[in-house]
Amino acid sequence: MTSVKARPVDKFDRRRDELAESALLTLGELGYARASLREIAGNSPFSHGVVHYYFQDKLELFIYSIRYYKARCVTRYDAVVRDSASPDELIEAFAAKLAQTIRDEAPMHRLWYDLRTQSMFEDGLREAITEIDGTLEAMIWRVVDRYAELREAQPTVSPKAAYGMLDGLFQQALLAHTALGEPVLDQLAAEVRTVLPLLVR
Repeated sequence: MTSVKARPVDKFDRRRDELAESALLTLGELGYARASLREIAGNSPFSHGVVHYYFQDKLELFIYSIRYYKARCVTRYDAVVRDSASPDELIEAFAAKLAQTIRDEAPMHRLWYDLRTQSMFEDGLREAITEIDGTLEAMIWRVVDRYAELREAQPTVSPKAAYGMLDGLFQQALLAHTALGEPVLDQLAAEVRTVLPLLVR
């Protein structure tokens, strides 16, 4: 059986994905301001020339990398929405998933909040960050909407307000986890149990 050769564009995109995967490790450690293309290349299997061939500059690489990462994140809670059969089950599964993602991927979340803040000062970041923020808002709204459905109730807030409240709790927990570690995650779960019921009536 003859294998089908990948089109050049597929190879190009695949290499860009590989570079993004590699870059995210350095970006998660150093953040936006301290990471350069040379630094990223130095901490990866790729040379500076290869990185520069696929990405014009640091900004293009950062935007591509965070889009690549967040494209996987936006489906993170879909199983919670799909599999929960009661309001309490959804709250517990959602709270557990929030804690797990901080536990497993804290550097990536710190990078996201770093870039979101930088987008207020860096015009080149703003469009991509705003677009990604919209997909995260929709992700959270799917959870809230399903919770309301299970409660046979209606949401009392807009998608933007629900996202702001739950994202705020998540960011506070991420910050505290950086300093204090695992005990903070129990507090996050308790806050989710308190806040989510307030978003429906």
